[in-house]
Amino acid sequence: MPAWFIVNARVHDREALMQGYGPAAAKLTEQFGGRYVIRAPGAVQLEGPGEDGGSVVVTEWPDREAALRFWNSPEYAEVKKMREGIADISVTLVGN
Repeated sequence: MPAWFIVNARVHDREALMQGYGPAAAKLTEQFGGRYVIRAPGAVQLEGPGEDGGSVVVTEWPDREAALRFWNSPEYAEVKKMREGIADISVTLVGN
């Protein structure tokens, strides 16, 4: 069964994020078998905690194990460092 990462981000420096972290994360996502469903700034918070204007990213994976292989990989651990200080991120994994 497919699994999805749902990412909510408050980006402080979009240019830095898109020049460094964005391409590196996209390359690894593809290598680990994931695909982007949506990558969009300007979210509108309709209910619950959060703020308008955030970015939302959804990636789809063949299954939970594939998503976790990506998330826990040493390669992604290095890429995640590229977003430190330029974005506040919340990530949820959904699916079996």
